[in-house]
Amino acid sequence: MKTDTEIKLEGFKVLSGALGEVEAEKFIALIKREPFDYTNWQRKLWPEKSVEDISKAAMQSRQLMENQ
Repeated sequence: MKTDTEIKLEGFKVLSGALGEVEAEKFIALIKREPFDYTNWQRKLWPEKSVEDISKAAMQSRQLMENQ
């Protein structure tokens, strides 16, 4: 199991890789600024998708990022 610090570092690495450092910092500031329920947000984000669909898409996205 990863430590909290490892998760934060890996998360920022992924965010900055996808958004760039400035936009990643902006994303974090936006999340911290307003009350945010990640679980509720996810449920509303893709209501027509199953957990399996979302997982499959995430795995495909990860493979694409690793192959770049």
